[in-house]
Formats: sequence, structure tokens, C-alpha cells
Amino acid sequence: MSQAKVIVVGAGVAGLVTALELAERGCAVEVIERGRALGDGCCSWQAGGMLAPWCERATTEPVVVTRGVPSIDWWVKHFPGTVRKGSLVLAPPRDQVDLTRFAERTERYEWIDGDRIAALEPDLAGRFRRALFFPDEGHLTPRLALAALEERLSKLGVPIRYGTEAPANPSADYLIDCRGLAARDRLVDLRGVRGEMLVIRSRDVSLARPVRLLHPRIPLYIVPRGDGVFMIGATMIESEERRGPSVRSTVELLNAAYTLHPAFGEAEIVELGADLRPAFPDNLPAVRRKGTIFYVNGLYRHGFLLAPALAREVADAISLETSERSDADLRQRRSA
Repeated sequence: MSQAKVIVVGAGVAGLVTALELAERGCAVEVIERGRALGDGCCSWQAGGMLAPWCERATTEPVVVTRGVPSIDWWVKHFPGTVRKGSLVLAPPRDQVDLTRFAERTERYEWIDGDRIAALEPDLAGRFRRALFFPDEGHLTPRLALAALEERLSKLGVPIRYGTEAPANPSADYLIDCRGLAARDRLVDLRGVRGEMLVIRSRDVSLARPVRLLHPRIPLYIVPRGDGVFMIGATMIESEERRGPSVRSTVELLNAAYTLHPAFGEAEIVELGADLRPAFPDNLPAVRRKGTIFYVNGLYRHGFLLAPALAREVADAISLETSERSDADLRQRRSA
């Protein structure tokens, strides 16, 4: 089979996962990134890294589950730092009805009581009476995962050219556009959905898995990063303002941590950040194609969860076409 030459534009999670999927199938891949280094200007750098298809099902379409579930195994295979200890969904006593509504919209969970909560997360003992436990979900640290993908691509001989703009006339068989919101010059229906995050450090609280705390305005989550570090995020703010986190959102993120455990009130604030996630009108990611150009975009808040599924879609199409061309060339040579 002849080797397809592919240029991937964008070194966020969509670009790096797609490049790796193609390289592992024998394509000659090159990655081009306008940022000066890994994570520069990349919304994947601010991501939560939750691999939680059943939690996401409560607010999204079934396709997020069907495409997201196999991605957990993909990450376990490609990134040893992937943790698969499930997810917890909690609500303050006054918001227990929201927990029931959440459960009605999804599946693959267990209702657990205070004793089970304490067994799973000892530091939450006595703080919550009921919770939803999703045992098959996982999480990862996005920045470490991106670095691992970069290293794996390097070992496969795939160059990543930072500080480089996409070529106007690429000398490749295919171009894969993974530029996120920058691709609005080609995908006019893309919009930005604002995500804000806070990183804190506390030696007084320990969590083994992500915790979602139901909130009347925006869903909040707390993800353990190890070594006493936690990421607190909110990723459904309908705004295209590219600026730092607002005071209101920062207070809400801090209140979420304090509601989960008062000891977070003494935590050190390590980092505040905000960015825009690219989304299509239906909030579902898509692979669109125009000739030899594939557009992988609209990952919304599902970047790490759904990037492997979109990468496989692109790689399957290119592999099939490359194989068909090779077969046609072979038949032509035999008949000559």
C-alpha cells in the first residue's frame, strides 16, 4: 500500500490525536502549529480532561456516549497517566431534586449513600447523603497527555513545526484542519463557548476521582491532578469574550470548592485561566470534508473525550482511499 502524505494543522488535542492515529497506520505525517510551543494559544491546555461519556449524556446527545466510550480505552492505551476510577456527581441538600433529574437523563450509574461516598472519598465523609457514581469513567491531566502525544509522535518520526502558519498550497495528499476557532475562516457556523478554570493546591483534601457539583446556573467540576493540586472548571458559558476569568465566575468556582469541603477555603490559588471552546450549532463535533481537506472541529467541551473518535474517522477514510488507489495501480500495472 502506498504511503499517504498528510499535513495536520493544529497541535491541540484534536490535531495531535489525529496525527498519531494516522502515523500509526503508516501515513507520512507532519504537524504545523502557529503557536510557539506546545499549548501556546491552545484551548486544550485549559481543559478538564474528564473522560465521562455517561455524565455528559445528561446534557448531550446519545452520540457522545457511543463515540466517547471507546475513547477511554484509546487513552488508557496511549497515555499511561489515564486514571479510571469513575466519577461522582453530588448536589447540596437543597438541590437534591437536581440530582434526580440528572440521573433521569443518563445511565450506567449507581445511587450511593453517605457510607459509600465515604468509602470512595474519605475526605467527603458526612458531607453528602446521596450521590451518583459512574464507575466506568476516567480522567487525565491534559497538559501531561499532550506532552505524551508530542513525545510519541517524535518517536514515530513525525515533526511538529511550531511557529508556522498553514501553507496556502500544501504539498501533501491530504490536509487535516484542526485549528479550532481559528478555522472560522472556513467554517462560518463555528462559535465560541467560554470555559473558565481555576487551579488550587491543598494538602488538607484528597480526591481520587472527578467530582461534579450540580449548580443552578453552570455545571461545575473538580478534578484531582495529584500532589494536592485540583482543577475547578466551568465550560458552558455562552460568551465569545476572550479575556481573563470574571469575578463572578471565579467566586462561583471558589464557592464550589468550599461547598465540597471547607478546607478548600485555605487552599493556595495556583492559576486562573479562560478560553473559548469551538462549537457547532448542535454542540456536536464533526468531521467535514472538502476535496482533500478534512476539517476536524466543534469539539465543544468534549475535546479529550471525542478526539480519538474523530481521528479514527479521518484515518479510516484516508486508509480506505489509499488502499483503493494502491489496488487500482496494481491492477493497471498487471494489465500493462
